[in-house]
Amino acid sequence: MKQIKLFSFLIILLVIITSCQDSKKSNITLLSNQIPIDTPLVFGPGVVSIKDAKDFAITFSPEMDEIYFTRRKPEEDNEIYAMKLIDGKWSNPEPAFFAATEGWDFEPHINPKGDKLYFGSLRPLNDTIGPTGLHQWYSKKSFSGWSEPKPLEKPFVDRSVIMYLTSSENGNLYFTTGEKGDKPEDWVIYNSIKKDGQYKSIKRMEGEINATGKLIAHSYIAPDESYMIYDFEHNTGYGESDLYISFNKNGTWTAPYNLGPKINTDQTEMTASVSPDGKYLFFHRGVDDDGDIYWVDFRAVKENIEKNINSN
Repeated sequence: MKQIKLFSFLIILLVIITSCQDSKKSNITLLSNQIPIDTPLVFGPGVVSIKDAKDFAITFSPEMDEIYFTRRKPEEDNEIYAMKLIDGKWSNPEPAFFAATEGWDFEPHINPKGDKLYFGSLRPLNDTIGPTGLHQWYSKKSFSGWSEPKPLEKPFVDRSVIMYLTSSENGNLYFTTGEKGDKPEDWVIYNSIKKDGQYKSIKRMEGEINATGKLIAHSYIAPDESYMIYDFEHNTGYGESDLYISFNKNGTWTAPYNLGPKINTDQTEMTASVSPDGKYLFFHRGVDDDGDIYWVDFRAVKENIEKNINSN
C-alpha cells in the first residue's frame, strides 16, 4: 500500500514538474508561430521585431514572464520596451517604467537571480548636471516590484562609457568599455569580479578574449561563466560583425569560435543573449539602423561547435 502511495506521489510530482517546464516553454513560444532549430528565425514578428525599426538586446526574467528589449525607430533615440505575461498572454510592448526624460536608455539585462535589472543610459547622474557619459544603471526587484533605478557606484561611475553589461550567477559583471582617451574602435571586453559583496576594480580581460578582431563588444556571460558569446569584425568572418563563442577551460578562455554561416551573414550580428532555461540564443541581425531580433536553438549550435572542437 505504501509503495502504491509513493508511486502515485511520484507520478503527481512528475506531472507538476512537466507542467511547469511546458509552461516555461509556452511562455517564450507564444510570440512566434514557429520554433527554430538550427536556422534562426525572427522572434516575435510584428510585436517584438517590427518593420522600420532596429530591435536588439533582449532579456528575460528567470520565470520568462517579463521581457525587456531595445528599439530604435527612424529619427528617434534608443528606448527600452517592456512586456509582461498576464493570464497566459503577452502584453503589448510599452516603454519601460523607468524611461528617461532626458537622454536615452538601451541594452537591458536581468541578472540570473532575477533581482536586478541593468541598462545603459545617457540620462544625467543627478539633478545638478547634464549627461556625462554612457553609464550603467540598475533597478532592484522586491515583492512590490522594481525599484526606481540608480547608477552603478564606483568604480563603474568613473568610466565615461560602459555598455552591454551582463552578470553571472555569482555577481561578476562583464561589459564593453575602454581607457580614458580610447576611441570607440578601441573599446573591448572588461569585467569586474565581486569580492566580499563589493566591486573594487575593473580589468580588461586578458588572453584570447580581446586578442583578435576589431569592434569587440557586447559580451554575454553564461550564468556559470562556462562560456561567453560576443561579437566583432574579422577578415575571416562572413560580413560585418559576427557572433563568436569562447569557452572557459579551468579559468583560461579559449580562442573565439565563429558561430557559423547559419547564424552569421553579410549583415551585422550582435548583442547576443541566451534564454534563462539555456534553450535559445537571441541576437540582432540587420544593416545600419534597421534589423530584427532572431532566435535559434542554442543547444544545437553549442553542441555542433563542441563536436568540431573535439574533432580537431
